[in-house]
Amino acid sequence: MILSPSLLSANFARLAEELAALEAAGVTWLHLDVMDGAFVPNITFGPPLIKALRPHSGLFFDVHLMVREPSRYLRDFKEAGADLLVIHAEADGHAQRTLAEIRSLGLKAGLALNPGTDLSAARWLASSLDLLLLMSVNPGFSGQAFLPQTYEKIRAARALLAEAGAAATLIQVDGGVCPENAAGLVEAGADVLVSGSAFFSHKPYSARLAEFTQTVEGRGLRPGLRAARQWRPAMSQGRLL
Repeated sequence: MILSPSLLSANFARLAEELAALEAAGVTWLHLDVMDGAFVPNITFGPPLIKALRPHSGLFFDVHLMVREPSRYLRDFKEAGADLLVIHAEADGHAQRTLAEIRSLGLKAGLALNPGTDLSAARWLASSLDLLLLMSVNPGFSGQAFLPQTYEKIRAARALLAEAGAAATLIQVDGGVCPENAAGLVEAGADVLVSGSAFFSHKPYSARLAEFTQTVEGRGLRPGLRAARQWRPAMSQGRLL
């Protein structure tokens, strides 16, 4: 699996140092939670922060847009240095069009579903997805308890994607993820695990990353995950050099 630590749980007074420490530990992805205070009850950050971080990091920027009408901001996030943009099905009345626009910008496209949103919301969008994010907590705040029904939802999502001819689409899980449930999530069909406080609260990061990865050692790579390991961040693509 790929571990994508959530920036919200990092030390905001030392972000450049935090990103350098992640790379030194062997982390390859960074999850950036953008919240607008409308779709979710919290406000975090936007393109300016991502743009400030981009020249200092070779991590793959996995940007989770918890905002209403995300299509208004796609180009801003591309220019800031995002590599993957994930929109919420609940926040966009024309999700297929938005996903297509994300891909047209040269970025990877993802769709997120809240815990109470049925997988049918993604069924007819499968061909437009590089990643399906299943929220295992209600979005808006870090440190929430993992919802156990997520395991079955992952299994159902994996079956739905296969039936739709999109078996290579990644499944990401966000919320309450820790080493204790990582193996079960991967066994159910998850490829990318987002972890916030359960990762950043445990230093050194190299040891914490090992705790996550050791739980899934020996498992074969799904085709989508093998391909995703070749995805390259904006810096290496020369977009921001």
